[in-house]
Amino acid sequence: MPEVSSNRHVSSSSALAKSINQRRTFAIISHPDAGKTTLTEKLLLYGNAIDLAGNVRARRNSRNTVSDWMAMERERGISITSTVLQFPYTGRILNLLDTPGHQDFSEDTYRTLAAVESAVMVLDAAKGVEPQTRRLFEVCSKRGIPIFTFINKMDRPARNPLALLDEIEAVLAMQPVPMNWPLGDGPDFHGLVDRASGKVYLYERTVRNEQRSPETRLSLSELQRQGLLADGHFERVQENLALLDGLGIKFNPARLSTGEQTPVFFGSALHNFGVQLFLDAFVKHAPPPQPYPSDAGSIAPTHPEFSGFIFKIQANMNPKHRDSVAFLRVVSGRFERGMSAVHSQSGRAARLQRSYRMFANEREVIEEAYPGDVVGLPNNGSYSIGDTIAINGDLRFVPIPRFQPEHFARLLNQDINKQKHFNKGLRQLETEGAVQVLYDVNAMRREPILAAVGRLQFDVVQARLENEYGVETTIDPLPFTLARYLITDNGQTPEPWSGKVLLANDSDERMVGLFAEEIYTEFLLRRNPGISLAPYI
Repeated sequence: MPEVSSNRHVSSSSALAKSINQRRTFAIISHPDAGKTTLTEKLLLYGNAIDLAGNVRARRNSRNTVSDWMAMERERGISITSTVLQFPYTGRILNLLDTPGHQDFSEDTYRTLAAVESAVMVLDAAKGVEPQTRRLFEVCSKRGIPIFTFINKMDRPARNPLALLDEIEAVLAMQPVPMNWPLGDGPDFHGLVDRASGKVYLYERTVRNEQRSPETRLSLSELQRQGLLADGHFERVQENLALLDGLGIKFNPARLSTGEQTPVFFGSALHNFGVQLFLDAFVKHAPPPQPYPSDAGSIAPTHPEFSGFIFKIQANMNPKHRDSVAFLRVVSGRFERGMSAVHSQSGRAARLQRSYRMFANEREVIEEAYPGDVVGLPNNGSYSIGDTIAINGDLRFVPIPRFQPEHFARLLNQDINKQKHFNKGLRQLETEGAVQVLYDVNAMRREPILAAVGRLQFDVVQARLENEYGVETTIDPLPFTLARYLITDNGQTPEPWSGKVLLANDSDERMVGLFAEEIYTEFLLRRNPGISLAPYI
């Protein structure tokens, strides 16, 4: 094991603790079309990270769209890959990890959630808790991630706010605590009542919703006196507020941290209504970086020696930088550019000369980073998702699990003259975790079989091979629904039959069986007593 001098990279406890307490690292989760990307960009707008919603604050007189930077994301209007965005706000440093909303990319979302301390759950006010929201909530719940709820799209016709709160409690088994209350919905949505202060916030729409919305603050009595709400509306608001107060449900930070409560905020991300109210409360109540489990026990962020883990790998994010970047979540200590550490999985020394702060597909060199921060490191194939980099090379953080694939297809290169580019692109996409790649052991030609959690991942592979490597491909779907590792002590290879089982090798030459249905796993075991099966994870 290489020796790494730790004296230079041991941080003073007071300076380290101050930097840790400034950080808030969180993800945004939602069902598709609930407004996750819009809220992301409006948080950046209020954090002064962008000058107009949708545009990065000018750098060298150029502008770029922010969180959805991949061509296919813009074409389809969905988030496909996780994005890291850092910005300061009221003395805090916020690390926002935007996640894909579509269920076909849930594995990428899960990896991102391994790197955060809290999550913002965005709900559509007309639809409430939707299926993908429920799945992502379950991931957060298993990891013990506190959840803040933003009920979006109040500028459109919405369900009764009380019914939405009831649904959160019934479906997600968390006690919702409304921190503000909407004044109407749809065209009658005028603003919000902040329950803690009793102040009313009235908003005005801006041109194309690109800038902060002007707001007027007044008391409830002033709101009534000025007659700004339609007949009967003010009375309904008063009744609802009195009902909430009568229930005696109060926000408790301790119950947030245990997952028993979720603070709920109403608003309209599109029109910037309620965004700042939410952001102010979030930075106040969201947890700072927390300890992470490892094979050496729990590692506290205040531990003086640097450590971190790779949770994401991405190539070709910017045409100016046709390279691969590993995203390192700092867990403990102080990261310094040029420091020496150890790649725990290989035991190799890692000289971290180049380090970047990532902002969507933009990057800038950074000299230091602290727990909660995400550092971009050049990756020439040395790093894999889940790897640990630390001063103490014997330390390994708990691995990030891989999802079981449910969809399989052959990927066919349409131009043999571009086989080199085809192979390079496919290797890179597998390293990123976009898909898993297998090869049929009985095939005459070595044609890759893609294994994916969702079918849309196949479209992403094809689009990226064409856009980033100039390779056109076709997809040939296969009739298999599950994969298992085949384990044998004597090198026995079972024979496939009836097209219901296919034998393949993965990139590490481990044998994998693909099965049309679960029942065929039993047939294989019955016919081959010397073989056992293991989950393909």
